[in-house]
Amino acid sequence: MTAPRSARAGPSRDLRFRRSVSEPREATMVVFEDRHDAGSRLAGKLEFLRGEDIVVLGLPRGGVPVAAVVARTLDAPLDVIVVRKLGVPFQPELAMGAMGEGGIEVVDRHMLRRARVSDRDLAAVEARERAVLDTRVERLRQGRPRVDLRGRVAVVVDDGIATGATARVACRVARELRAARVVLAVPVAPADTLARLPEADEVVCVSAPAHFRAVGAHYEDFSPTTDEEVVHLLEQADRRSRHDGGVATSPCDVDEDVFVPAGSVTIEGHLRVPEHARGVVVFAHGSGSSRHSPRNRYVAGVLQDAGLGTLLLDLLTPEEEGDRRKVFDIPLLADRLASAADWLARRADTATCRVGYFGASTGAGAALWAAAAPDSRVAAVVSRGGRPDLAGPRLADVRVPTLLIVGGDDDVVLELNRQARAGLRHCPSELTVVAGATHLFEEPGTLSRAARLARDWFVEHLVEDPPPAQDRGRP
Repeated sequence: MTAPRSARAGPSRDLRFRRSVSEPREATMVVFEDRHDAGSRLAGKLEFLRGEDIVVLGLPRGGVPVAAVVARTLDAPLDVIVVRKLGVPFQPELAMGAMGEGGIEVVDRHMLRRARVSDRDLAAVEARERAVLDTRVERLRQGRPRVDLRGRVAVVVDDGIATGATARVACRVARELRAARVVLAVPVAPADTLARLPEADEVVCVSAPAHFRAVGAHYEDFSPTTDEEVVHLLEQADRRSRHDGGVATSPCDVDEDVFVPAGSVTIEGHLRVPEHARGVVVFAHGSGSSRHSPRNRYVAGVLQDAGLGTLLLDLLTPEEEGDRRKVFDIPLLADRLASAADWLARRADTATCRVGYFGASTGAGAALWAAAAPDSRVAAVVSRGGRPDLAGPRLADVRVPTLLIVGGDDDVVLELNRQARAGLRHCPSELTVVAGATHLFEEPGTLSRAARLARDWFVEHLVEDPPPAQDRGRP
């Protein structure tokens, strides 16, 4: 049944729209062949949104295959909206709430009292689930920035809902991310749950059976969806959006593969510059990595969300990468970084931007070597799991703010960073240790923590107004 359009209109700006599209309660239970079939049927119910500025957001994992069909049918961008259940400590399968990106939470206070969950116990569960959530975001987006929801219609899609707790948090997250309107769309759900979803402006459901069972009972094929499948669907949607000229990310002046002249060679990179960016961060990866590194792409996405431009760069040509002498040739790598900064200064769209260096492993040594040059254009440096010690005596010549981020379990590199920081005698510097992280920051939540630290450092030193000249360079 479909509510008449007149019932959804009114003079009040605070009016919540409700459009519930479902099979009659007395109808025979609808069984979908699989998630693709469910997505096709759901897309048909969402045709009224065609032509509007919508973003389709799948709930991982099972909601993403359904959302992918909806997005493809409606020619809309696709992203994930990641949430986590907060389970009662002694009975984790029993939900006492849920959390999503951006620090959004829904907590069932009645359940907390009933289960006698203390504030300390709640905080411990929150910390654990936040780390898991951050890691999942890193793994699924693979460095792609979050789709911008500001002023747009967010269509939150799952493969079905039972209690609705997760869907409610997802809708709240979308609203906190400044979506102008939130539509919750699912193939199947209990009718009484659909009536208790105030977080959504509209609810669209293909089937609301009178006798609801588990979501999986309404599918012939309800086999698990893997993270790899989710990543593939997101990458596929991203490629389609770029090919069709769609806007899948935040407003952006530049988003292109580039070729940067560096002496006698040309090196490859990818430049992304959001609208009105005041700073661009050049990435210098470590040995064995490249501009396609998921870790660097993830960090770049976090910086882009903060309005910073990024240049993911391969400092060596494909022919040079097999030469181990060049892989560890810090002066050569530093010269290539300096060439990239000069190239940015010559481009009309980045000429006014301050430049930062983000270095990992050997790339950090190259970044600091380049920053030490008297004519360096760099305004800030961040090292993640880096080898700043490879800059050797040139550390004393660095004059720009430098942040060293090291994993707490990366013992050898941590000690090298402590020694290197002592050599940074003429610039503001900080050494921040991320607890539980090893060299590659592969542990849950650790890369997210490092990315946020880098973001804050670059925003402070590239975006915000610099201190007076006489104050620069003071530790």
